[in-house]
Amino acid sequence: MDVLCSFQRLIGRVLVVGGRVCATFGLLEALRHRPDACTAAGKACKNIWLAVLGVAVALSFYSVVSPFTLPWILAVVGSGVYLADVRPALRRVIGRGSSNSGPYG
Repeated sequence: MDVLCSFQRLIGRVLVVGGRVCATFGLLEALRHRPDACTAAGKACKNIWLAVLGVAVALSFYSVVSPFTLPWILAVVGSGVYLADVRPALRRVIGRGSSNSGPYG
């Protein structure tokens, strides 16, 4: 039974660290982009995303004990939306992302 509990703790720690890494990476990535790129991509302004990601980083460090608490879920959702939706749009505007002009799109 101890093996199962230790395995569950390991999975929990991996999820907590993964959420923290995603939130921190998203914040550093948002700091790197120009403010006008957000408006050109049709997304919320840079200051709003910096605030969302800053709160996500703070919440990810607050929920050190275990994942699947409300602060951890809010941190993962906030950083996940940025990384899955806003970051690719910013990369397309700046010219570093895929333009979907390949053979399949």
